[in-house]
Amino acid sequence: MSPADQNRWKTILAFGLVYVFWGSTYLGIAIAVEKIPPALMCGTRFLIAGTLMLGYCGLRGRRLLYSSKQLRHMAVVGVLLLMGGNLTLSYAERVVPSGLSALLIAITPLWFLVLDAWLLGDHHISRRGQIGLALGIVGLIVLLWPKLMATGQIGRRELWYCLSLTLGSFSWALGSVLSKVWQSGEDPISATAWQVTFAGVANLIFALMMGDLHHVVWTSRGVGAILYLVVGGSWIGYTSYIWILNHVPSSKASTYAYVNPVVAVFLGWLVLHEPIDRFILMGSAIVVVSVILVTSAKIKTRTVADEMPAVETAGD
Repeated sequence: MSPADQNRWKTILAFGLVYVFWGSTYLGIAIAVEKIPPALMCGTRFLIAGTLMLGYCGLRGRRLLYSSKQLRHMAVVGVLLLMGGNLTLSYAERVVPSGLSALLIAITPLWFLVLDAWLLGDHHISRRGQIGLALGIVGLIVLLWPKLMATGQIGRRELWYCLSLTLGSFSWALGSVLSKVWQSGEDPISATAWQVTFAGVANLIFALMMGDLHHVVWTSRGVGAILYLVVGGSWIGYTSYIWILNHVPSSKASTYAYVNPVVAVFLGWLVLHEPIDRFILMGSAIVVVSVILVTSAKIKTRTVADEMPAVETAGD
């Protein structure tokens, strides 16, 4: 098998792991925050995952020591991804069904498109991909329509939590793009371990500030959900995602945000008996079509000639 074929199969495997394990983490989060405050849950999850990953790297002789600048970059990326993005999701899932939360985060590819052009500026997506992203926004509007039309206090509360997921997805996209901008030859496994560890510390500090230790109820159901999130979400899913970021364009990597909701909606219905109404069905269908357009769109790399202004010729 040629190196190109090996890389292609590794990419397919990494996407498959992200799709399956991250799709199921929405269910895991919903179960974990039933009795455990979100910040404490995230802090516990990420600190366990991060420290064990660092220990694994140390035993395998992987690089652990980095410059203060590199560690600072890892801390920023970890906090943006796993606090700004994941903690927001964990709070939202106390109010919003896990399947709907996953569908709303499908806006992430739009943020990738904007941030890629703004921070990287090295490629742009075709018109077909742009149509797919626009269609994804239409799908989100359909999903939010019952909340937008709601007049009661509960409906409005759900709407605000739904909108907070948009900010969380922006934080996730920003952290993902910055991880590419700041990449400087770090070992991907140990860098991921540091990011997860920093996020765990930040979440625990926030949990202590919020007094979460006075409100927590440790149950076997909640602890089991955290352990699953550590293994499936943090170790397998997050590591695969970081590998993808280093091998494919960010706008392609972000397609997990369209596929994962399908898994999340199904598991939420199957395990938690979350309702699936016509808005969920219509919004999901639109989102699925949009991911087909985005994933089939060709990413074009900008060249120096593309960046140069046109030269006017006399007589034109």
